[in-house]
Amino acid sequence: MNKRMLLAKRPNGLPEESTWQLEEQPIPVIGEGEALIKTEYISIDPAMRGWINDAKSYLPPVKVGDVMRAASVGKVIESNNFNMKVGDYYAGLGGVHQYVATDGKGWQQVDPNLAPLTKYLSVLGLTGRTAYFGLLDIGKPKERETVLVSGAAGAVGSTVGQIAKIKGCHVVGIAGGKEKCDYIVNELGFDGAIDYKNDDIRERLDELCPNGIDIYYDNVGGEILDIALTRINRKARIVICGAISQYNRKEGKQGPSNYYSLLTNRARMEGFVVIDYAKDYPTAYMEMGKWLMEGKLKSKEFIVEGIENFHDTFLRLFSGEKLGKLILKVA
Repeated sequence: MNKRMLLAKRPNGLPEESTWQLEEQPIPVIGEGEALIKTEYISIDPAMRGWINDAKSYLPPVKVGDVMRAASVGKVIESNNFNMKVGDYYAGLGGVHQYVATDGKGWQQVDPNLAPLTKYLSVLGLTGRTAYFGLLDIGKPKERETVLVSGAAGAVGSTVGQIAKIKGCHVVGIAGGKEKCDYIVNELGFDGAIDYKNDDIRERLDELCPNGIDIYYDNVGGEILDIALTRINRKARIVICGAISQYNRKEGKQGPSNYYSLLTNRARMEGFVVIDYAKDYPTAYMEMGKWLMEGKLKSKEFIVEGIENFHDTFLRLFSGEKLGKLILKVA
């Protein structure tokens, strides 16, 4: 049987367990030109919260009754597709189920001998590319510039900070709790960390970013974005990757009240979606892979087992009860 997690209803605020429905169906029968992939790991991402809203976005919302959209990686166990051989591994938007039939469009072959499968959902997957293109294409870091990253111990933020260090920048991360702050400084090489749960963010920014902020890579939005805007330099670049502090608000979202700083500092704030860079994925994959092999880039995966634990795992995105990339292992 094929266990699948369906969207049962649209949430209002933080999703409840009743938002999802675990269903069992027969394993799909593949047609001509298709392959059957047995899912091994599923990526749990903040973007999933936006995908279940009935609102216009860069992708159509997941329909009620459909399998929850998610990136995944798995092994081909049956194939009628000449290009997809039994025993090969692929990563793509497979969804939250144990088995998926596909014609291969949108899937990328991966090699578990070059890197663990989980890396293809983190630093070598869409997460890593999000960090790569957001920082390098929109942030355009220059040597000795100051880069501030929110959500710095998360999958994207931790990669952003490391790439900024590779480019010769002074990097400060904002994270929640001593463990996460110690991790980004002691293991990842950030120049400083701000614990938003216990520190005075404004005071710590003055200490750690005495020359102001040239690039702010924002993953959280809300109050922290507002504070960062008061410290930006002339011609600063604010990269809007996410706003996880706002995703579950039942009422109006908190927008930046300090946006006037963009005018006075001739600064730029720009949002992006990684799928817009699809044609350049191979470039990112090659360079990120090189940095990984050279030891210049590290990643940590936080793995929870069991597709039936999808809901509790998903909530870790918002509780902060994880370190690094959140992944669901399909038992």
